[in-house]
Amino acid sequence: MNGVTGRMGTNQHLLRSVAAIVAQGGVSVGADEVIIPDPILVGRNENKLRALGEQSGVEKWSTDLDAVLADSDYGIYFDSQTTGRRADGVRRAVRAGKSIYCEKPTATDSGTALELYELCRKAGLKNGVVQDKLWLPGMLKVKRLMENGFFGELLSIRGEFGYWVFEGHSIPAQRPSWNYRKEDDGGIIVDMLCHWRYVLDHLFGKVQSVSCLGATHIKERVDEQGKPYKCTADDSAYATFELENGVIAHFNSSWNVRVRRDDLLTLQIDGTKGSAVAGLRDVYTQHYGNTPKPVWNPDIQQPIDFFEGWSKMPEQEDFDNAFKVQWELFLRHVVLDEPFPFTLLEGAKGVQLAELGLQSWEERRWVDVPEIG
Repeated sequence: MNGVTGRMGTNQHLLRSVAAIVAQGGVSVGADEVIIPDPILVGRNENKLRALGEQSGVEKWSTDLDAVLADSDYGIYFDSQTTGRRADGVRRAVRAGKSIYCEKPTATDSGTALELYELCRKAGLKNGVVQDKLWLPGMLKVKRLMENGFFGELLSIRGEFGYWVFEGHSIPAQRPSWNYRKEDDGGIIVDMLCHWRYVLDHLFGKVQSVSCLGATHIKERVDEQGKPYKCTADDSAYATFELENGVIAHFNSSWNVRVRRDDLLTLQIDGTKGSAVAGLRDVYTQHYGNTPKPVWNPDIQQPIDFFEGWSKMPEQEDFDNAFKVQWELFLRHVVLDEPFPFTLLEGAKGVQLAELGLQSWEERRWVDVPEIG
């Protein structure tokens, strides 16, 4: 596990996924057989690795990536480094013949991201990219609604993502400073359009074209050492996507918005027969028969309580951590050869959409999304 000393790598991949799988006794694959991962932590900072090992209970760690890659005991290479370092680590792991599992974005440009997939494919190596939001309880509930035809003909998706990230001048920031520097591969378009690609592709329909406007609303922030720095990357993105089936999706993504909605991410999905509003965990639905009939009249107090006509979906399934669920699927893929469609090609598609979003912003026009791979 390379680069898991960062916030996401520590919390979601190590503590809540791999260490949790070990603690539960592995992934059950039969009456008397389990897959138990045996992790080793790799990074550049010896002190951070030692502390993380103590925190997680993982006893093995190293600052020598090549030495670990040369060890036949380790068959999977996981990369959670900053984006700019990922391609080099993956290339080295491919040369060592390891299965590859990566955080996203898988590279800083779509050409490199596609190259990493092709390297794995030609070497016959199993590979995958993290697409965690597909296993969030809210998204799984939406998937069930789609499977049961709840929406009728799908019309549109409206996504609202984000929250206020403090600048650091008085209250410390809750995101790393590199997120706001383009020279360090930061930016919300690169970060979030990778997510929106797989959410749209796998739940609602393949993305055909994009129109995106970015902005750097906050010009200066304070870094981890308390030093002010100039923000050079976009911190907000306003993107519209046309899907293959004529569905229109619009996502506002911002680190400069104060939340007055159900969750940090909400999707409103509208169809001819019903609508749903999904957060990270909860989903509210309104069927055609429960839809009110408002009349525009700004001269009187609105007589309809628009929240009243929505029903919360019941908890019909047990939901585990979304990252952990995908880790278990990837482990089963490697050990049992079970299908795993979320390859590095899917990662390349996410990078491609982010790249085209940046192009759309620069050229101020719609951009088509060509097939790759």
